Amino acid sequence: MAECAARKSGVPVFVMMPLDTVKTCCGSGLNHRKTMARDLAALQSAGVEGIMVDVWWGIVEGEEPGMYNFDGYMKLVGMARDAGLKVQAVMSFHQCGGNVGDTVNIPLPQWVVEEMDKDQDLAYTDQWGRRSYEYVSLGCDDMPVLQGRTPVQCYTDFMSAFRDHFAAFLGNTIVEIQVGMGPAGELRYPSYPESEETWKFPGIGAFQCYDKYMLSNLAIAAATAGNPDWGLGGPTDAGDYNSCPDDTDFFRQDGGGWGTEYGQFFMSWYSRMLLEHGDRVLSGAASVFGHVPGVHLSAKVAGIHWHYGTESHAPELTAGYYNTQHRDGYLPIARMLGRHGAVLNFTCVEMRDHEQPQDARCQPECLVRQVAAAAREAGVGLAGENALPRYDDAAHDQVVATAQEEQMVAFTYLRMGPDLFQPENWIRFAAFVKRMSDAGSSPPRSRQKTTEDDAVSVQG
Repeated sequence: MAECAARKSGVPVFVMMPLDTVKTCCGSGLNHRKTMARDLAALQSAGVEGIMVDVWWGIVEGEEPGMYNFDGYMKLVGMARDAGLKVQAVMSFHQCGGNVGDTVNIPLPQWVVEEMDKDQDLAYTDQWGRRSYEYVSLGCDDMPVLQGRTPVQCYTDFMSAFRDHFAAFLGNTIVEIQVGMGPAGELRYPSYPESEETWKFPGIGAFQCYDKYMLSNLAIAAATAGNPDWGLGGPTDAGDYNSCPDDTDFFRQDGGGWGTEYGQFFMSWYSRMLLEHGDRVLSGAASVFGHVPGVHLSAKVAGIHWHYGTESHAPELTAGYYNTQHRDGYLPIARMLGRHGAVLNFTCVEMRDHEQPQDARCQPECLVRQVAAAAREAGVGLAGENALPRYDDAAHDQVVATAQEEQMVAFTYLRMGPDLFQPENWIRFAAFVKRMSDAGSSPPRSRQKTTEDDAVSVQG
């Protein structure tokens, strides 16, 4: 992790590639190839360290299990190398579509979807029976439900194939493997899906523990705890996707169920299941990449900043982060990542508290500080991303200050596209990259108060 930060002075900046960089129809070609070489050269000239790209499971292994087509990605990595850029490769085992910023639709591999259609309990399920096809339920991680392989075996096999195909680039061009472990590539449950307008900011989301595999595990845990009735399902008084915490008996501030013995049992189980999933997937990743010189692992944790100012932190709880006003839910995650030598990549680094709607009780700055403290205590590197596209100086100021104060090892900027290359945006971005290269060698620039014109109300 120290090597990652030492490649250049300050904090290296990477830029996310468009979601549809590789053609979804076949996986062999690149979209916008004619302009890509020019754009990559521009990034390099501005001092950018490299690019981040989603390596989609649904594209690479889309047609047949065990048949991998990395041709389009091989072309991209070659172009990045020729441009003098490094690559962060994201093992994207989730569906693209239905989350903040998703502009294209890339489903899971067809053969996986067919298995989920046959056994819909392979999909995360809420208490109303809504199934999510964003990511295979962690409840069946160790069960041979995908044509004789377990989901974790499928993920590990995919990463092994990636390692073998890109052996010549690992450690020199490809310097990071970010391991996707849930929707949007984040270690979390799909508790706040935007598809079909199921969830809207700042709703609290909903628990995703009603597929038969999760319920079976819950029943065992409840019986072990001596309360088998607790194993029948999740809380029935936790509202719906778009509730506010105090509108529910479970999440309300005074006497809410989250603070009862049952609430503590359920949240401990629900969050532990997520941690164990992360541990299993990262164990596979470490077995594949752990001895490759010059390559490190990372994992993304969601920046769920809304209702952070309440006692229960309801949206974090439904996502699987057992973080409340009285309990640190991020230190166990950071320690789990530390066991595998993985960097903690956190979103919403660009956000400021006063930019958010007051009724949503958002505190992104406080949240970032808490996660950074957890990373320090666990001895893991902290990297960052912006949650939504921002091209204004106020957002850049926030990122630079946070990067320096929290000693971030890298920052990934969302994302490359026509807006970034607009003249005014590009000038600001290039100046931002320069300031990030100086972060750590000079005092933090003061966080200036934004004007009304600069203030951006950020949702999600």
